[in-house]
Amino acid sequence: MVNANGTTGINFILLGLSNHTQIHLFLFAMVLMIFITSLMGNTFMIILIHVDPQLHMPMYFLLSQLSFMDMMLVSTIVPKMAANYLMDTRSISPTGCGVQIFLLLTLGGSEFFLLKAMSYDRYVAICHPLRYPILMSQKLCLLVTSGSWLLGGIDGLTQAGATLSFPYCHSREINHFFCEAPSLVCLACADTTIFEFFMYVCCILMLFIPLSLILASYSLILAAVLRMQSAGKKAFKTCSSHLVVVGLFYGTIMFIYMRPKSNGSEDHDKVVSAFYTIFTPVLNPLIYSVRNKEVKGALRRWLERHFIYGKLIKNY
Repeated sequence: MVNANGTTGINFILLGLSNHTQIHLFLFAMVLMIFITSLMGNTFMIILIHVDPQLHMPMYFLLSQLSFMDMMLVSTIVPKMAANYLMDTRSISPTGCGVQIFLLLTLGGSEFFLLKAMSYDRYVAICHPLRYPILMSQKLCLLVTSGSWLLGGIDGLTQAGATLSFPYCHSREINHFFCEAPSLVCLACADTTIFEFFMYVCCILMLFIPLSLILASYSLILAAVLRMQSAGKKAFKTCSSHLVVVGLFYGTIMFIYMRPKSNGSEDHDKVVSAFYTIFTPVLNPLIYSVRNKEVKGALRRWLERHFIYGKLIKNY
């Protein structure tokens, strides 16, 4: 049954990453492997931060929140995507589509602000180390994290609700592998000019306000590091992991949403979208574990405690 605005009762069709049905099983196996790897990596990162007392610091509390957001992000997209490839179906209900849009915008917006909070943490740790316990208190960490979720949730709820309020009475084929607000609005049989402008403004605000603050933080860090002489190089290495994550996340999203659209750009956007929605959640735990001495040390202690000591106990 279709309601008055034509958005209920008829499913949307997700065209997916590729129209070639011959590679659907390959895509299913690939995204499932990535999904499992992402869940394992991010879950292990959260557990490691929780159980190791040396990681009970604001920086790693924020990192655990990033891992949780990445888990939710990949869980929002991959299960439905993998099921469609396995069963050779492409449909998604209007409700399911709205939930995907809400969660993706909420998680994406929250991650923007969380990455800004992490850059501020690095700024305080390097530029004001003696005041670090005061400037990065537990209360502030909880406040920043809650604020990130709140701002992301407001953006997600507003845009998801507005997107589904339009009538969709013609084509219901979404040229994407998940429900994305811009791709869905293109199918509306109504004037969406004002809403598209609103989406563009929201995108600019959600992207460039946190990014400008991140760049400001690292400019101050770099200025401080240059005054530290040889010790500064070691201090700046603690920021390298965060800079890589910021570059990957912001770079791919800006490439998709900030550049002029052209014919055929949708297919390229789908590939780039897969990078920030599927591959980045897998890479983040690896980046932080490989390039962070504290995380590597915590991992080594965990392995020694659970495997080396375990073997010694069994021998006795």
